[in-house]
Amino acid sequence: MEALLAQLLPWLNALWWPFVRVLAFLSAAPVLGEAMVPVTVRILVSLVLAVVMLPLTQGALSVDPLSLQAVAATLEQAVIGGVLGLAFHFTMSVILLLGFVVSSQMGLSLAVMNDPLNGQSSDVVSSLLLMMTIIIFFSVDGHLVLAGVIGASFQAWPVGAGWPGPLLLQTVAFNVAWIFSAAMLLAIPIVFATVVVQLGFGFLNRVAPTLNLFSLGFAVITMFGLLMLGQVVRSIPNHYVRMANQILDMIQVQMRAAGHG
Repeated sequence: MEALLAQLLPWLNALWWPFVRVLAFLSAAPVLGEAMVPVTVRILVSLVLAVVMLPLTQGALSVDPLSLQAVAATLEQAVIGGVLGLAFHFTMSVILLLGFVVSSQMGLSLAVMNDPLNGQSSDVVSSLLLMMTIIIFFSVDGHLVLAGVIGASFQAWPVGAGWPGPLLLQTVAFNVAWIFSAAMLLAIPIVFATVVVQLGFGFLNRVAPTLNLFSLGFAVITMFGLLMLGQVVRSIPNHYVRMANQILDMIQVQMRAAGHG
């Protein structure tokens, strides 16, 4: 039995560390990390990717799986994979924030439905935009891009090379700010249109208060909001691709810095 364990230990060391990083990456990544993807499917995909990437993980740690060093190395791989997946999840967060802002301006924030993607309730506009973003994700081969990034991460931050330092975490944290700016850039036309309509109804109600124009305000604002939303939706695919390229550039810079370091 001891001889069998001695033979299995190198294979376990070579497969466990990539599996942990890939599983953490997929758990935090967009689409594949959503609640609609079963945990068993995510684990199976992570195991397959870990086996495929075995040539990239040669020279992995060779330690006792039950030691404290193995626990520390496992946490290290989980943090690296989780941070990389979270960086890609920013693009999906922009679309969710856009849907929330649009729903609030159009008066549809009360139209809440059960969201099977996140396992909670969300507004209708956010759910529709999220479904469209998922279609865009697979149409631009986003799943292949994620696989390429996780594979390149093993070359930039090899297993057993130690913690890459706070630079990766700091860079990802500083890039959270552009989530709000990117969402507001998309929502500005709808916000401006609804504000103009509200101001127009305010002036009309001031001039002719007997018309009671505020009773029509909700319907008109919703109509203008849907009209502007139809125009904004056309630019979401290109905007999503630009955001994904920005994330890729950010990760590529960090990988180059790690390679030179």
